[in-house]
Amino acid sequence: MAMVAGTATAAPPADLDMRVETAMRSHGVPGMAIAIVEDGKVSLTRGYGVRRLGSPERVDADTIFPTGSTGKAITSAALAVLVDDGKLGWDDKVIDHMPWFRMYDPWVTNEITVRDLLVHRSGLGLGAGDLMFVPTSSRSRADTVRALRHIKPATGFRSGYAYDNLLYAVAGQLIEEVSGQTWEVFVRERVLKPAGMGSSVTEQSARFANPNRAWPHARTGGRVRGMGEQAVLDERRTLGDNGAPAGGLSSSANDMAHWLQVQLGQGTWTNAAGEPIRVFSQAQSRQMWTPAVLTPTPTWPGKLAAAAPKFSAYALGWNVRDYRGEKMIDHGGAIFGVLAYVVMVPERNFGIAMLMNAEDMPAMRGVALELVDHYLGAPKTDWVAAFDEFMELRFNGGIEALDAAAKSRVGSTGKASLATARYAGRYRDSWYGEIDIKQDKGGLRIDFTRTPGMVGRLEHAQHDTFRTVWDDPTIEPAYLTFGLSAEGKVDRITLKSVSPIADFSYDYQDLLFTPEDKGS
Repeated sequence: MAMVAGTATAAPPADLDMRVETAMRSHGVPGMAIAIVEDGKVSLTRGYGVRRLGSPERVDADTIFPTGSTGKAITSAALAVLVDDGKLGWDDKVIDHMPWFRMYDPWVTNEITVRDLLVHRSGLGLGAGDLMFVPTSSRSRADTVRALRHIKPATGFRSGYAYDNLLYAVAGQLIEEVSGQTWEVFVRERVLKPAGMGSSVTEQSARFANPNRAWPHARTGGRVRGMGEQAVLDERRTLGDNGAPAGGLSSSANDMAHWLQVQLGQGTWTNAAGEPIRVFSQAQSRQMWTPAVLTPTPTWPGKLAAAAPKFSAYALGWNVRDYRGEKMIDHGGAIFGVLAYVVMVPERNFGIAMLMNAEDMPAMRGVALELVDHYLGAPKTDWVAAFDEFMELRFNGGIEALDAAAKSRVGSTGKASLATARYAGRYRDSWYGEIDIKQDKGGLRIDFTRTPGMVGRLEHAQHDTFRTVWDDPTIEPAYLTFGLSAEGKVDRITLKSVSPIADFSYDYQDLLFTPEDKGS
């Protein structure tokens, strides 16, 4: 049974509750929340299901969920406030405001702008550096920014698009350097409060302190993530505070409705007293919605092909694309165990925000697209089924790749080159930091020292390659390959994800560990 808050001023679909509950039930989703704004008015804020499997507490319109990368637009808005204040410009050089900032390439260090931090064209590879804050890290934000100088680019500066989170952490640090307040405080005081987002929080500790919060859930018991039984995750091992400007905001349906009003109102919304409240200027609203870099237009399979955009670009914390001949502004968000989605069609003056405490994407994105169709007056389409078809292909492809890799491995006949003890030691990667590998009861254990809880044993796979068996089974396993010198000593360690469809934030492939006494 749905729990409703707010007054309906527009007409959502009459069968919305039934549609949402059917999608949730068929996918085993514990809880969901939805906000809809049309013509500047809140049409609906509503919660469905439970906050945590096995507990009776219901999701309502004030239940807070992590919003993942949909919060990148909040960081962009905070920078927009500073632009309105005259304290920086979108095309200012970052180093002019943060002199200690460094990229790997000195020329890029001197050229990269505030705008570049937000649009994924820096030359970094997909998800570069994400292991510095997911799972939860012990690093500070400033320390994370300093490590950036050690990450080699994958492409030329401004030569193309590759999604990253790390530069949003830089943007958060930049806000602190310019304003004198941390990202958390500045966002709370200058964005959330003026926007009427009173239940939203910027710190993980504040989320944990709120009893009306959703817990993360995921399917991690199958051969690839997304398969197996739904289970509650450890909410304290999702995202470190150092990465919060990239995806650390937690919010509710009621607050997301206000955020939609601010966005559709080009920086201004009207509060309950009928007073117009400006969060940022119309000029900055235009800047944040203006495409800065073209992004690939996907080729989606089967029924989903009809929803694929013909034009796609990235602006300042937003995707800009077409759908059924309309310009659509949207962004997805994902923190382990939680998904979020925000979509707006500005020319039709409506927006939808969805929050879900599970990773079963079709249930959320399918319903969202069906709602967009409703407000566009488009024919009804079962987008949930279309996304299901897409995910089935993805899972099947992942399993086939795992089977092919298993056949190609030598297996137990490929014995390790060294005695177990000779693989042990402390190793260091230039940007991640240290790992410890220790002998334990005749085997090996590994500890990613900057990531609390990322510990486990190493299981021999073949030759000098081992597989991680993490104590926390929700962490994606990796293969570690020890490279040997001519003297038969460990010279380096490289890694790769075991799963071919692992989340890109497990950027194991970018790590290169060397014995600590060799330096970095």
